[in-house]
Amino acid sequence: MATDTDGEAIATTSLPVRVKQPKQQLSKGMEHMRKYVAVPDPALPEPTATTGEDAYGVPAAYEPVRKRTATISSDDNPQKRSDPFQFGTRYLEEGDDIFAHNAWDHVEVDPQYVDFIEQQTTFQRENQVPDFDKNRFNSQPEKWWDKFYSNNQANFFKDRKWLVQEFPVLGDVTKADYGNVTVLEVGAGAGNTAFPILAMNQNPQLRLHACDYSKKAIDVIRVQEAYQNQNAAILQADVWDAASADLPPGLIAGSVDVVLMIFIFSALSPSQWQAAVKNIFTLLKPGGEVFFRDYGRGDLAQVRFKKGRYLEENFYVRGDGTRVYFFELEELRKIWSGQAESAVGPADREVEDGRIDTTTEVKSATTSTPVFEILDLAVDRRMLVNRQRKLKMYRCWMQGLFRKPAGIKQPQT
Repeated sequence: MATDTDGEAIATTSLPVRVKQPKQQLSKGMEHMRKYVAVPDPALPEPTATTGEDAYGVPAAYEPVRKRTATISSDDNPQKRSDPFQFGTRYLEEGDDIFAHNAWDHVEVDPQYVDFIEQQTTFQRENQVPDFDKNRFNSQPEKWWDKFYSNNQANFFKDRKWLVQEFPVLGDVTKADYGNVTVLEVGAGAGNTAFPILAMNQNPQLRLHACDYSKKAIDVIRVQEAYQNQNAAILQADVWDAASADLPPGLIAGSVDVVLMIFIFSALSPSQWQAAVKNIFTLLKPGGEVFFRDYGRGDLAQVRFKKGRYLEENFYVRGDGTRVYFFELEELRKIWSGQAESAVGPADREVEDGRIDTTTEVKSATTSTPVFEILDLAVDRRMLVNRQRKLKMYRCWMQGLFRKPAGIKQPQT
């Protein structure tokens, strides 16, 4: 019996101990995908479904990407590590425990999953966004991103610590002795790319421009301690619409060495792609490069959309009003190599190796089709697994490296 400050007895009640509930396996938004993401639990009775039924691209009788090699088996190397370990080398082999790791590389989708994608796409296309709302979401896309960053600040996305692994040039340009170099990040968001680069930078001559068309996102960057307490003016954050008629503040034509476009191109509508590519072409020095990463067709983020999210083919609006496009490999190749529309004028003439005739002058990035050299463009497929919830999910990203031909004469401004 407890007592109060005057010594009087106080009746106490024993509160029941709340038992911690296990996490729900699937959210309501993913319940329609149960048979495509849930891994059968061996402790439960066998399902009555047909043997080998698809489970989000990985049937119960799953045929892995590779058979075990005779020289190096999974028993000899259970961690699936090369020396040194590199991403993209963890293959799911015959006999492997799918839950031994949280991600597997290059897991190709099977025909059943391809059919599922097509079924979902048909359903989404038949239940698209009403015309009134299409105009609402497309007319002022920056408004929805402002709202997103107002609600989430800098807490939604994680810092991209994999940048140097995927784009080694960032490790080079941040070295103390690299020299003068200008890096532009288009679609910087809350700085989850810019701040990791700033943190590892040792180069006093690096100039890092972070641009986003959401004013709120730029405000989030500017109030961060790392931004305000720079010893030198390395990082500059500004509002800029990549598809606008203007160049970013502080930058002129032909002044940028490296452009980063990480999950930004997908936020633009297809009608904006050409203007954005032309702006990037104008900003880059001859020989400058674009490092690109974005969503691929059939990614989990696309497949999980239900009705009322389809804007146009492969283009959707999320529940928060922001938009996202899912790309095909050849589609990106055409966009960045200048083949997406008929070329204008002699500046776009191609030679046999796919590059433009570098003896020809590009007169204006607004009147001709930019032709980038495609140095690398590939599909990055991963299968992610969740041990606790017994889920497996396919992710599909596109990653590319594009270069402005070195022989191009700089446009006049």
